[in-house]
Amino acid sequence: MAKELAFALLNPYTLQKSRTGGVIGRLIVRTGMDPVAARMFGPSRELVEKYAEMVRRHNTSTEHDAKVSQLLADYILSNYMPDPDTDRRCRVMMLLFEGENAIEKVNQAVGPLQPPTESADTVRATYGDLILDEEGEVKYLEPAVIAGPNREAVIESLQLWAAYSESDGGCLLDASDVSAGDDVEKTLVMLKPDNFRFPSIRPGIIIDIFAGSGLRIVGSKVHRMSVEEAEEFYGPVRSALAGKLKSVAGERSATVIEKELNIQLPDRVREALAEIVGPLYTDAQFNEIIKFMTGLSPEDCSGKERSKAGGERTLALVYAGRNAIDKIRAILGPTDPSKALPGSVRKEYGQSVMVNAAHASDSRENAEREMRIVRVEQDTIKDWVDRYYG
Repeated sequence: MAKELAFALLNPYTLQKSRTGGVIGRLIVRTGMDPVAARMFGPSRELVEKYAEMVRRHNTSTEHDAKVSQLLADYILSNYMPDPDTDRRCRVMMLLFEGENAIEKVNQAVGPLQPPTESADTVRATYGDLILDEEGEVKYLEPAVIAGPNREAVIESLQLWAAYSESDGGCLLDASDVSAGDDVEKTLVMLKPDNFRFPSIRPGIIIDIFAGSGLRIVGSKVHRMSVEEAEEFYGPVRSALAGKLKSVAGERSATVIEKELNIQLPDRVREALAEIVGPLYTDAQFNEIIKFMTGLSPEDCSGKERSKAGGERTLALVYAGRNAIDKIRAILGPTDPSKALPGSVRKEYGQSVMVNAAHASDSRENAEREMRIVRVEQDTIKDWVDRYYG
């Protein structure tokens, strides 16, 4: 069976209630697919009206299906619209999934609209609500996620959202539920490739841990770092490594030589070894970081290969709010997981200084620099939609 592209829209209420991680984790595990693209939207009135009308006629083959489509269309009109008083837009996150039978898998993971049941094995059963009155009429509806019910609906929906992806998507610092003011910071969090070795709930759990910060996710992007990007991104780390590893390399080299030749090296020789071996060891360790983040060895890449997207997947998220940088780094924990406090992301999911689950900016300046390198605002939705359904 050929691969296809499917989508899931995380509703404003899902994002506001910090259920984002749980929903993403459930979608990944239930579909067996990691997202290939992610983007935050602030839907315009025009997009909302067009999409609601589209949903209203998407699935009307039976009376029940027609009623569900009507309910979802009305929900979109009520909950996706910009604030009528301030015109500030709400946040909607789009995730794209690629794979064989992707549309059916996403729909099965999302689940049907139905009143609470004993089973909570779908996204809607866990995070959605459908409350009926005594006469069976809907009193309250929160579907948690919107997805296309069939291939025709998915194609039409994706083409519509792709047409508005550039104008209505990006980093939504002015969203209706995001704090405003000069003291509001934005910071980059990047879930590293070790979270995406295979489809698992782990990325969702890490996002849930960060939800304890009370911050809002205002931007999202699935990104595959190129060697050029990784070298620029981790450039400041290189000088720090040089200072830390110089003496380590000298001592280790001296120990090996003394053991092998059964001699005692004088201090001047040890210092010379540190000067000679230190830079080589630093380069080797830095290249390991680049390879971990990109899946490519810098030594083996040249020319255009250095600027091509790498083979490893990361999820870049932009958080916004007061003291965002300090709050996120406190939850993340120190670079070395062995020194992190219990409950922190790196203590729970880090393995080493390099394989430590996530990265977070350590200053406003670095946040701006890193977001520029990763290009979180870049629209990748349209490229994926054009590739499949253009």
